[in-house]
Amino acid sequence: MIQDGDKIAVGLSGGKDSMALLAILAAYKKFAPEKFDLVAINIDLGLDTDKDEVEATRQYCQSVGVEFVVERTQIYDVILERGEKSPCSLCSKMRRGALNGIAKQYGCNKLALGHHADDVLETFFLSLIYEGRISTFMPTSHMDRSNITLIRPFIYVEEKYLSGLARRYNLPIIHNPCPQDKNTKREDIKKLVESLDEKYGCKQLMLTALFHPERNNLWDKVFLQNKPKKD
Repeated sequence: MIQDGDKIAVGLSGGKDSMALLAILAAYKKFAPEKFDLVAINIDLGLDTDKDEVEATRQYCQSVGVEFVVERTQIYDVILERGEKSPCSLCSKMRRGALNGIAKQYGCNKLALGHHADDVLETFFLSLIYEGRISTFMPTSHMDRSNITLIRPFIYVEEKYLSGLARRYNLPIIHNPCPQDKNTKREDIKKLVESLDEKYGCKQLMLTALFHPERNNLWDKVFLQNKPKKD
């Protein structure tokens, strides 16, 4: 995921996952065989974010030698004006677009996000239940429009370990002021996964199925292409 000469933008939402990612990458940079640079980018949606929390995050970034950039936007106002039925999806796309734009502006060739193993599983269920697709995001993907490679270094790490790291090292947190926080389809899916694991102890098995696609026995595109057509 990381190569010599990379300049990596860390998408810093301010939550525990992205803060843990920044902390790990900053620590890894000190002894990594690859020589790379980091810049932390926070997208301000135009909500009433706690200024003290933002300042604490700025000071933390300074302490680990990483530039901290806050990009102020009116994303929340735009979403309100459009009256979207699924505002979280649009917000995610607009935030990603803003991140890509600022990363490009600062000369970054890679964008690191703090998505973890639980996110992989939840995204799988979201796609299956709401879109009728067997799909989830990849560890790396190249975005042709911005020519930036998206990387997810925590793809195999469970959320509970990141929570423990954030507590242990007292990482600063910028709490999400969005009124939709904890009231989304993803939050519903998170509870579904928790209930399944509590009842069947199956979380690790489900993650194994996603992490080892070579074991899957699903209909493939070759079969569908060769399927006899009805007259």
